[in-house]
Amino acid sequence: MTSGRDTTSTRTIGNGHDGADDAVLPFSVEALDVRGRVVRLGSSVDTILRRHGYPDAVARLLGEAAALTVLLGSSLKFEGRFQLQTKTDGPVGMIVVDFEAPDRLRATARFDADRVAALGQGPRKAPELIGQGHLAMTIDQGSAASRYQGVVALEGQDLEAAAHQYFRQSEQIPTQVRLAVAEAFEAGQGRWRAGGLLVQFLPQSIDRARLADLPPGDIPEGHPHLDAAGTPEDDAWVEARSLVATVEDLELVDPDVSSERLLYRLFHERGVRVFERQPVHERCRCSRERVMGMIRAFSDAERREMVADDGRIAITCEFCSRRYDLDPAEVEAEVAGTPGQ
Repeated sequence: MTSGRDTTSTRTIGNGHDGADDAVLPFSVEALDVRGRVVRLGSSVDTILRRHGYPDAVARLLGEAAALTVLLGSSLKFEGRFQLQTKTDGPVGMIVVDFEAPDRLRATARFDADRVAALGQGPRKAPELIGQGHLAMTIDQGSAASRYQGVVALEGQDLEAAAHQYFRQSEQIPTQVRLAVAEAFEAGQGRWRAGGLLVQFLPQSIDRARLADLPPGDIPEGHPHLDAAGTPEDDAWVEARSLVATVEDLELVDPDVSSERLLYRLFHERGVRVFERQPVHERCRCSRERVMGMIRAFSDAERREMVADDGRIAITCEFCSRRYDLDPAEVEAEVAGTPGQ
């Protein structure tokens, strides 16, 4: 999954400040053969996290997942959907984040409130919340034939490490990811923010592009960086990766440090160019039509069991919490009128 959706509109940046939230900024550093994206999420992620009143630890984890999904999904060059989903045995048993190209984001998490509370107050590390299981990344162009899924085993690593593992085993593209989430307080009111940075090594030479992105181990000072197979790592990628490693969490979420200012700090000596900014909006895909499509898949007996004591069928969207109040008679009439019923 390479950095995509580029346009011919590019510019070399200086140490400026644009203050743009809820947007992805693609960039390239030609001198290092790297491309990437920076994402800043403000009101979009705050709406998602506050809607459900998640505990802080769960909110931070879901915010990271949202930032990662936008970084990856915004590379789609077609009208499709990118989904990140975890299924694990930890206190947060499932996370689902949808990015519908070009700009729609929604997310939800299922968690065990008692197990989360048992972890105690204060920041929690992602592995404590996730546990073990798997992370699936799905690209859906609208048909089964065009669907692609990559799966990564979650065995005690955080989402950054899981993303690195995904690119090593599925894309074979040297990739570095940084994610951060914080709650900023203004006039006594907290607002969630999330940020992320993705950098990929994409030289013209295929051989150079496929050098393994693996830790070099304990190499004596002065020796070249080597991958696990003993092959020297490309100097340009070593430099780019080292620069990304200097990024602090605060720089990814601070509203006073814009995406352009961050990129300038990292790469100004090499020269960095940015592409057209891509907006991100919190939008759910649910609708009455989609709900009815789901209901049609149930049997007559299952639909009867859906009727509550008040004689109505109530369905609440897990993503946006919108409640659909349906008349069973109208539901049956629509089902009966469906071809093939």
